[in-house]
Amino acid sequence: MTTAATHPTGPPPPLGTLPTIAVTMGDAAGIGPEVIVPALVHPDVLGRCRPVVIGDAGRLRRATEILGHPARITTVDDVAAAEPGSDRVCVLQVGELPADLPWGEVSPAAGDGAYRYVAAAAELAVAGAVQAICTAPLNKEALHAAGHHYPGHTELLAHLTGTAEVSMMLSTPTVKVVHVTTHIGLIDAVARIEPGLVERTVRRGHDALVRSGVAAPRIGVCGINPHAGENGLFGYGEEEEKIVPALEVLRADGIDARGPLPADTAFFLAGRGDYDLIVAMYHDQGHGPVKVLGIENGVNLTVGLPVIRTSVDHGTAFDIAGTGRADPGSMVEALRQAVELAARPVA
Repeated sequence: MTTAATHPTGPPPPLGTLPTIAVTMGDAAGIGPEVIVPALVHPDVLGRCRPVVIGDAGRLRRATEILGHPARITTVDDVAAAEPGSDRVCVLQVGELPADLPWGEVSPAAGDGAYRYVAAAAELAVAGAVQAICTAPLNKEALHAAGHHYPGHTELLAHLTGTAEVSMMLSTPTVKVVHVTTHIGLIDAVARIEPGLVERTVRRGHDALVRSGVAAPRIGVCGINPHAGENGLFGYGEEEEKIVPALEVLRADGIDARGPLPADTAFFLAGRGDYDLIVAMYHDQGHGPVKVLGIENGVNLTVGLPVIRTSVDHGTAFDIAGTGRADPGSMVEALRQAVELAARPVA
């Protein structure tokens, strides 16, 4: 599959005029290294930013061998010294992985590396040394095996930056979705949803779209129950108790938030252009439709952080890791969106 990116014409802009993006390598046993190498030498990426990998140079060299890719892997001591190009990928080395680390297997060493890459990138971003973070996928089991007990990037970055609350947004060419709850069980998710959380989530999504250039976002807010409760027929009045009060406050502030909507029609309406953003109440309510409607070029954003963070919208894909079959399209798109957001102030 090819990436539907527009290649800049003419010579690339001078490196000093481009934002620096820290690209974390993710779990080294997964496809992160294999999507990073071709993405970081992609002309559309190099025409927009100065990407620097935070990871392990040896693992990236193994990825070039698997891919049969001519790019040279060059280490740097400081991201400011990085000079990426069409023939080279620059890496800030963090730790060192075992040379014989297998592909496609859960490894505490890979999990610990993934944590350290994100921690280093967060430190650089908070210090202003990089303008955004773009993350390759990590493996939660490996992360936990290494003693780092976070559900994923979203919660890890919130901890590292001292942010009390953030939201996960999935962005595809067809639909954008922000989640009220993410990596918790369904029963716990319903219990956690309350008007204040719904309101804050919608505001974070609204602000992210405004920063990306949508002046007046149209936002569809899903219900919790089938048919959004259908006036009390399904559930125990969760929509009226947990969602409607938030929508009343948001609309009074001039935010175009509509709902609660039946989730089974909300995504259809968004797909045809009725909404700029859908607010999902729980993980699978949002992730399922997104992965049907556009995962190939999907991007995961964390909104509410003091730094810009985007990510590929796929996992470590252990089943194909080390085979050279991974598609870098989502990484190219994640870098493109990181640049667009980095050019605007963080809310």
